[in-house]
Amino acid sequence: MLGVLWSAGADELTPREVNARLGDELAYTTVMTVLSRLWKKGLVERQPRGRGFAYRPLLSESDLASRRLTDTLDEVSDRSSVLARFVGSLPAGDVDELRRLLDELDREQS
Repeated sequence: MLGVLWSAGADELTPREVNARLGDELAYTTVMTVLSRLWKKGLVERQPRGRGFAYRPLLSESDLASRRLTDTLDEVSDRSSVLARFVGSLPAGDVDELRRLLDELDREQS
């Protein structure tokens, strides 16, 4: 569902609009339930529209992924080991990009 909301850009979508973009694969009530749960978790905001609500994400896809990685690291006692295994599992292009980003961060902090 978040993917559908992200693809809408700044537009708010009603559950019916989300369901239509999903190809009506899910029951309307299921879409409403998932959107309501995302709202309760603070991942989306909702605004009154008609007799219901329209939703939009509060975080970008990259912000949410970053939050999940941070939450995962906060749950383990050996962050270094987790980071080492994560970086060791990355394809070479991602490792190069990580090096570039770390170098950029070092330059900004100097």
